Amino acid sequence: MMVSTKGRYALTVMVDLAKLSDGGYVSLSDIAERENLSMKYLESIISILNKGGLLQSLRGKNGGYKLARSPEEYSINEILLLTEGTLAPVNCIMQDGVQCEKAATCSTLPLWAGLDKVIEQYLSKITLDDIIKGNRKKMLGDYCDQCDSE
Repeated sequence: MMVSTKGRYALTVMVDLAKLSDGGYVSLSDIAERENLSMKYLESIISILNKGGLLQSLRGKNGGYKLARSPEEYSINEILLLTEGTLAPVNCIMQDGVQCEKAATCSTLPLWAGLDKVIEQYLSKITLDDIIKGNRKKMLGDYCDQCDSE
């Protein structure tokens, strides 16, 4: 699994809006400036997020974008799936069901299917709220040596 720039920027935009989730609309130019991202590229990403129902938009002088729900209601899996289309580690398991003529005899298929499930479960547990609150213990889980002291 390789998250593209589109997925990373979408997550950056959502985190930025989550940090400012006071109910007001935020202009795309403010986000671009704060996050040092290209306006043109952000326009295409914001369109995906808006059409996917993750954002609300308002046109006009005081317009912009805001989260459609509270930060704790957004899983990272939901955001990345919307922008990436798939998070599957290999092509043969990208669609619903396995799309490979060798599936019945493939000795590595269970490995890839298991990894896909782990990725989905992990990213589904992490929310925008966890990111903005810096919940390292939840994000790193068993791999967090320093978390016990936090």
